[in-house]
Amino acid sequence: MAATAECDVVMAATEPELPDEEGAKREAESFKEQGNAYYAKKDYNEAYNYYTKAIDMCPKNASYYGNRAATLMMLGRFREALGDAQQSVRLDDSFVRGHLREGKCHLSLGNAMAACRSFQRALELDHKNAQAQQEFKNANAVIEYEKIAETDFEKRDFRKVVFCMDRALEFAPACHRFKILKAECLAMLGRYPEAQSVASDILRMDSTNADALYVRGLCLYYEDCIEKAVQFFVQALRMAPDHEKACVACRNAKALKAKKEDGNKAFKEGNYKLAYELYTEALGIDPNNIKTNAKLYCNRGTVNSKLRKLDDAIEDCTSAVKLDDTYIKAYLRRAQCYMDTEQYEEAVRDYEKVYQTEKTKEHKQLLKNAQMELKKSQRKDYYKILGVDKNASEDEIKKAYRKRALMHHPDRHSGASAEVQKEEEKKFKEVGEAFTILSDPKKKTRYDSGQDLDEEGMNMGDFDANNIFKAFFGGPGGFSFEASGPGNFFFQFG
Repeated sequence: MAATAECDVVMAATEPELPDEEGAKREAESFKEQGNAYYAKKDYNEAYNYYTKAIDMCPKNASYYGNRAATLMMLGRFREALGDAQQSVRLDDSFVRGHLREGKCHLSLGNAMAACRSFQRALELDHKNAQAQQEFKNANAVIEYEKIAETDFEKRDFRKVVFCMDRALEFAPACHRFKILKAECLAMLGRYPEAQSVASDILRMDSTNADALYVRGLCLYYEDCIEKAVQFFVQALRMAPDHEKACVACRNAKALKAKKEDGNKAFKEGNYKLAYELYTEALGIDPNNIKTNAKLYCNRGTVNSKLRKLDDAIEDCTSAVKLDDTYIKAYLRRAQCYMDTEQYEEAVRDYEKVYQTEKTKEHKQLLKNAQMELKKSQRKDYYKILGVDKNASEDEIKKAYRKRALMHHPDRHSGASAEVQKEEEKKFKEVGEAFTILSDPKKKTRYDSGQDLDEEGMNMGDFDANNIFKAFFGGPGGFSFEASGPGNFFFQFG
């Protein structure tokens, strides 16, 4: 301060007039040259400082503003650069580089129409300017990408919108609008980490950006973190009370949370009909919320399984895994329904998927049980052949054998066609085989547990159905079939 004061006194004593304008210009030029030197070294902060000094010394020089604009562009400060570029062309409308920089700033910020006007003005001044020609093409390309993206967003073709925004951002790297649209579409595609990253980058530069806050909330909402999502939506609405998307998302999030909780409460209370209705209503709130809807479908599938509507339960679980193919709980629920409906191949497939994802002892045992049931289902069903329940008593098995053996005995069908005789003989053998297994406690136990019957001397290919029949009915000569008329037989015992 003392030095300045001293300088002011000296100046007042020796030069009462205004400072030498030519001297100011020379000093400004010196600052500009130093700025140029730092710019060439890519030390843009120092270059900015010296260009600012030049402007302070000579605020009417268009090139100084143009140079500082170029420096700010290199620092990524396009909005400040735009102000300097506009000031440069206000001071000198024939300054081609000024118009180019103004256009470049507009384009970088995503205002392609304004960029086109700046590049057109540059071409009016220099119609052969190659940079202006190329930048004009780039600006028009961005306009076209915007149009395509707008149409595709309405069509819900979010992948194409992301593609268009990626191309547009190559020319407009500082455009928050393009970044937000890309992030929103990434969220709609389930690419939440990428969407979060884009929104977070914007919020680091502008913590009050309502669009970025909305996208952060949207990601959390679609990841089924509804309470946290609501907080971001509310914050976005504080910044922009008329933000329509944030308003709708906040309303949907609150409604979805309430319906889901009410459904869970009804289920815990055993009111399955009400739970079904509430989960169904919740599913109608927002079809775009993939993860939450997957859980709702699985919950409704659980309700259907409780109501013994197993086909409906399977359908709901299938809807759940279509929405979220990593949803283990839905696979487990569907697998159990497949087991309950004896669709063992499908059950094995689901349990294999689960075990590949989470190799736990419990999942391994579930898979093993399903594989055992599948193996058992692929053998002859001896209970079905005899027409008895799996819990049939010894007497019930004997009575069933008596009835079926007499029904399919070859002698009873001796007058039938060769085809019928062959079929009845096959059934007769199967009945004998079934009786051989189910009437022997050891064999029955092995059969029921799914073990191979050919082990330990139980080779079913060696037995004789006729011998079984004769032994059951009292030995050779114990009976015979006699005709009592066309198609009628009776038993004659010895």
